[in-house]
Order: sequence, then C-alpha cells, then structure tokens
Amino acid sequence: MSAIILQLLQNNGRMYGYEITKAVRDGSRGKTKITEAALYPALHRLEEAGFLETESEIVDGRIRKYYKLNRQGKKETALQIDALKESILSLQKILKYKLKNG
Repeated sequence: MSAIILQLLQNNGRMYGYEITKAVRDGSRGKTKITEAALYPALHRLEEAGFLETESEIVDGRIRKYYKLNRQGKKETALQIDALKESILSLQKILKYKLKNG
C-alpha cells in the first residue's frame, strides 16, 4: 500500500487522507479501496520513516492535514515502484509458465 500512497503523492503533490482514499477508489473504478483504518497508520509510518512532510490548514472550520513527498520520499517512491513493477513481471511469468514435460 505504501507504493500506492507514495505514487499518488508523486503524481498529485500534496493530498489529504480522504483525497487519497478517493483516488484509490476512483482510479481502480471501485475495485480497490483503502479504509481510513489502514491509510492513516501507513501515512504515519511513511512520515516516521522520513519520506513525507505535512502541512495543516483550516478548511471549513476544521483542521485538514496534507501530506507531501520530500526529497527522500521521491527517491523511495522510485525504489518502491521499481520493486512493484518487478514483482508484477515475475507474477506474469509465473502465470504463463508451463512445465516442459507436463
């Protein structure tokens, strides 16, 4: 999930939690969802790891926390996306694999 969050922030700049959950849902046409219970711990882990910066603003009388990548976060995004692509390629090969004597 962290690769998805990082890539969304890479593509969109700063985002707040609901925007991230909506982007996942909309981008997958409703097939993938991230709940708030899963999202916020992931965001906090990424922040603690030093990949995100936060900004708070008052919107409609409520504090809204925005997340954005810092320089280290941009590097980590590239690493995680490369690893994800490699995993997908491996899975595609496995799904096409046939035994030579089978």
